Amino acid sequence: MRRKLCSALNCLTSRFASGFTPLQPKPLDSIVDFERVKDRPPEEIASIWDDYHLGRGHIGASMKAKLYHLLEQRAESCRYFVLPLWRGSGYMTMFAQVQMPHMIFTGLEDYKARGTQAAPYLTVSFYKEFAESKDLVLIRGDVVFTSKLSDSEAKWLIETAQSFYLNDVRYELVERFNKETRDFEFKDVLQALDMPML
Repeated sequence: MRRKLCSALNCLTSRFASGFTPLQPKPLDSIVDFERVKDRPPEEIASIWDDYHLGRGHIGASMKAKLYHLLEQRAESCRYFVLPLWRGSGYMTMFAQVQMPHMIFTGLEDYKARGTQAAPYLTVSFYKEFAESKDLVLIRGDVVFTSKLSDSEAKWLIETAQSFYLNDVRYELVERFNKETRDFEFKDVLQALDMPML
């Protein structure tokens, strides 16, 4: 498993990064009435945002601005990671590219087969309009392939990817994946998530 993963990663930095086209997310004011919510407390804005995104294919979340800035800083030097998405008796390995203010997730097998042409399963956009005034960053996840990813799986991917970038111990694995690929062991990610090694 390690050898297959490492051989797939040898070309990541050049091909995937050069083929990445930055997303053009919907402007925040096309999703929510900015003028109507801008004077509300951050908790209320976050709740409105979450409620708006309930429904198939959309995930709404939020985070503190300080955490967003840490995520942004760490993603500058560590843009890629892999996560196991548990499904019944096994897992599917997901490949993440983090180029703030966006995250893109696709299946690692799809990426290995199609390279930069691999279609994303999930796109995530971060909205910083309330970062300074409310200490709030809004997060929108859009499931591109609802046949390949459920809302609950998408939510788990967003939260888990953030945990690897924001938790100092878990971030060591992200750094190893990006900077010391030969020393990266996928089993360490499984262990961090308390998942069985198959």
